[in-house]
Amino acid sequence: MNLAHPFRIDGRGRTADAGHDEHIRQMIEQVLFTSPGERVNRPTFGTGLQQLVFAPNSSELATTTEFMVQSALQEWLGARVQVEAVKVESREATLEITVQYIVRRTQQRQVTQFSREL
Repeated sequence: MNLAHPFRIDGRGRTADAGHDEHIRQMIEQVLFTSPGERVNRPTFGTGLQQLVFAPNSSELATTTEFMVQSALQEWLGARVQVEAVKVESREATLEITVQYIVRRTQQRQVTQFSREL
């Protein structure tokens, strides 16, 4: 059983769970939107993406950010996924991230998008 993120109680009054693919997606989202230092026992966990809203847009920043995201995903989820591509775009106050990866357990290719208003 994989716990759903965010933690919640389902309609049966039990801890909500998530299927394997959804759980992987939720773990990726946690890595993306957690800032380093936010987790007490894992001070390097996360990417710091939310700070990008204050950075000037440039192709260099986009490339650096994509590398940073790919590195964080590889470090924290490398045993579960093989990251193939990451695309990060900042549009006004919205951050859009596309991650293409292969789930190691099933060898299925997945593409998932995340959008966050900052």
